[in-house]
Amino acid sequence: MTLVRREPLADQAAELLLDRIRSGEWVLGAKLPGETTLAPQLGVGRSTVREAIRQLAGRGVLATRQGAGVFVTALDASEDWTRTVGRAGILTVIEARIAVEVEASALAAERRTSAELRAMKGALEARESHRGAVDEHVDTDSAFHRSIVVASHNPILLDLFDSFTPRNRQAMIDMLRTRGSHGDDADQATHQGIYDAIADRDPAAAAAVTRDHLTSLARRLAP
Repeated sequence: MTLVRREPLADQAAELLLDRIRSGEWVLGAKLPGETTLAPQLGVGRSTVREAIRQLAGRGVLATRQGAGVFVTALDASEDWTRTVGRAGILTVIEARIAVEVEASALAAERRTSAELRAMKGALEARESHRGAVDEHVDTDSAFHRSIVVASHNPILLDLFDSFTPRNRQAMIDMLRTRGSHGDDADQATHQGIYDAIADRDPAAAAAVTRDHLTSLARRLAP
């Protein structure tokens, strides 16, 4: 039987438990043996087993049910989201942005407050006034789109948007520098259209203009 050999013990124990789950020793929904059984199998103390279980619970693999025990809730740990997005192709990121931002625009049209609409307007004006430097244009563009996601009042959509931002930013800067032009009147008008639909509390129009904008962007990025 494989034992834990190196520090940190809890990390090693967590990986050994995860390996056993991946191998099919415990199926989805199965209850793990108790600490007194797992500790000698792993060659660690009960406190280390508890910490390993806490780690895997934090990664969504295990769940502790009060008075019932520890159960398998996933058969593998998801990869760190930041690394996943960082490796993703830009078209994949734009497709994910479509999923997030189209819904966010519709929700913002329904839920935005007057203060959020003013913030959106300010971000749109900042975008208009920073058409020169590519970096500034991309950053003000991102700030405008983020103000819409904020107005959706959905924290999960906002977390997803923020996770895409670094990968999207660099790809957009690279693309615009290669193309040699950015921020023309038609592009600004499109963003004005998104704002107007949200200001008018028209979810269908806000979603449609956002989808058209991002789909067009994806076409331009396609090889």
